[in-house]
Amino acid sequence: MPKRVPSPELMAAVDALRGPDARVAIAGVSGSGKSTLARRLSAAVDLPDTELDALHWGADWTPRPSFADDVCALVARERWVTEWQYRAVRPLILERATVMVWLDPPFRTTFRRVVSRTLWRRLRREELWNGNQEPGIRHAILHREGIIRWAVSTRNKYRHLIESAVRTRPDLVVLRIRRTREVRALLAAVSTTQD
Repeated sequence: MPKRVPSPELMAAVDALRGPDARVAIAGVSGSGKSTLARRLSAAVDLPDTELDALHWGADWTPRPSFADDVCALVARERWVTEWQYRAVRPLILERATVMVWLDPPFRTTFRRVVSRTLWRRLRREELWNGNQEPGIRHAILHREGIIRWAVSTRNKYRHLIESAVRTRPDLVVLRIRRTREVRALLAAVSTTQD
């Protein structure tokens, strides 16, 4: 089988990721793999990784009053990787990002991940951010902000957000990833360019 040639979009993203001022916003719906990719890119290119949920949620699932200020401090840094989420701070992240990786797998993939992750976290009583735990499957499905219900209702929201981001920042490098093999290709290309 012939070796795949990296796309120009992939190589532009790799160049931006390897830059001395790499600031990476990872976009995607719940279950798309934003936090996982952020951690993996952080390790691959030595970028400080900040999970926005940890900044947003205080104890008892209460939004932290300092959230916007904390995000301002985060994006003021020279280098970082974080998720592009939370409507109130998306413009702050977009303004400073040098590259956006848009994780756009099929809905069946993200839905399966959200359900299994929610169940697994609940069964293990896993601590998430600032002492919080998954509230339970009933909450996840029935509550208006339950994660499973949220995943279903917001499954199509990123296409118009990305289009708007590109109009706002035509200089922004955007890489759309739809399959796991494309995530692997990105990480392999970043690792290869380190040598």
